[in-house]
Amino acid sequence: MESNWNQAVEADSDIPQISESGSWFWRIMNKGEHVALQVSDKLLKPLTEAKYLNADNVSRYRCIMRIFYENNEKLNYWLYQEDVYEEMKKDSYWSEYTIEQCQQDLASLVEWKNLNTMQDTKKVASIEEFKNKKYRYQISEYSVQIERLVLRLENLLVEGASLEPTLLERIRRNVEKFSKMVEEEQADVNAWWNDLNSDFVRLNQNYQDYIRDLNSVRAEEMMHTKEFMVFKDRLIEYLRSFIKGLQRNVGVIEEYLRLLDEKAKKQVFEKVTAYQFAIPRIDIELSKKQIEENVIGRFESIYNWFVATDGHENEAAKLFDATNEIIRRITRYAAELSEKNSLGANRKEEYKKVAELFMKCEDVDEAHKMSAMVFGIERPVHISGDYDRVTDSMNQGVYEEEPICIELKPRIRAYRMKTKRSSIVESTEKKLEIRKKMLQQQKEEMNRIRLLEKDGVIDFSELPVIEPRIREILLKWISDAMESVDFSSRTDDGRTYQLEKTSGGETCTVHCEDGNFTMPKMRLIFGEKPI
Repeated sequence: MESNWNQAVEADSDIPQISESGSWFWRIMNKGEHVALQVSDKLLKPLTEAKYLNADNVSRYRCIMRIFYENNEKLNYWLYQEDVYEEMKKDSYWSEYTIEQCQQDLASLVEWKNLNTMQDTKKVASIEEFKNKKYRYQISEYSVQIERLVLRLENLLVEGASLEPTLLERIRRNVEKFSKMVEEEQADVNAWWNDLNSDFVRLNQNYQDYIRDLNSVRAEEMMHTKEFMVFKDRLIEYLRSFIKGLQRNVGVIEEYLRLLDEKAKKQVFEKVTAYQFAIPRIDIELSKKQIEENVIGRFESIYNWFVATDGHENEAAKLFDATNEIIRRITRYAAELSEKNSLGANRKEEYKKVAELFMKCEDVDEAHKMSAMVFGIERPVHISGDYDRVTDSMNQGVYEEEPICIELKPRIRAYRMKTKRSSIVESTEKKLEIRKKMLQQQKEEMNRIRLLEKDGVIDFSELPVIEPRIREILLKWISDAMESVDFSSRTDDGRTYQLEKTSGGETCTVHCEDGNFTMPKMRLIFGEKPI
């Protein structure tokens, strides 16, 4: 497909081309990607089926179309004029609605192609009845889709968007089945392909809508209210659950997509294309090339969503960052609200009130009861302090001990304790000692890693039991290499290395002191000179 595109561009890159079907194509170059806009007759013609949404008497038209849509969903495809009229009259809002108005409305909807008509000749008993042409009405396919869209828009705020980790898991399982689809029948491959695309579309749309809602002005205002504190924790837990789903699945999906065999992809695309091309369609002519381009385009959308290409961050990583940013913002707003609410507490006034109550006590026994009520175990509000008692005996009363002076400090932002100025302490020797230890530790780690090499190669499938620290360093090297275009990087001590991956999806198990983990089969090949 790429070579055909390049040939077309080279032939005439400035003038719009006309295809065999009479469609116009514009060739647009953008960041090395080729984009084609196909302007067809269907795209340019007015959509008369949508006129009823904004015409005069729109309320009547919309109610009638909703009646047809609901009956269509119940598999009751054909309605008579009398059926529509009776349904309209069931609501008191249309108490003055007449049969003549109903006939006019149906005629307008037929003219706009919202309804299909068929003359009913079965119940004709005379020539006069035949001339009156008793019609049955059926909602058109375009109108069904329009009503579905309108219903979705009506319930947009009610349904809302969501972040579903299960969608990521389902996409991961379907991506893992990609290579197996080569051996399956066309019908099974097409069903698998539809499931994968359906889940991807839902994930993409849902996360965009949900993130947009959380970044809206309404959400911003709500986060500054006291009511927000009630479900703050639930919202954060919900977002963190989705982040965990991203962490569990995105990396696996990305790796599987990167390692897909080009031949296997081509075979799967051919099966999907062949099945969809064989589907009989009424009034629609789709070429095999159009279907193939659609299939490849959908796969590229999925690939670019999960896999970073040309140094650009993938969409999954952007979603991860956006979700974390929302969590940080929610936590910040919650802290501000908590601080604002705490400012209302005036401990000084509370103690003054308690002192007044003690002064009104008639004797010591009444004061003891007051003390038990105010400072008892049910409501401990004692002043905590770091001071030494003469004895820890529980039988020793407070009146038998020496009084202690406790300094109370203001709990306001403007208050600052006076601090004594001190000279800067020279810490050069301490820094040098720390640096020396770090370099020594790094040297020892590099020496242990060199013991794992065989002829300048570290094969993860042949590694012995390794330490957690060594595993951490090796995984970091893999990560650094995968961020490079040519899968190369260099170590902290300046050695260059190349990451070599298998294309067959083979895996290996790395044994560590704290456990084992499975990863794709890889090798690190070291060079001699620094990059």
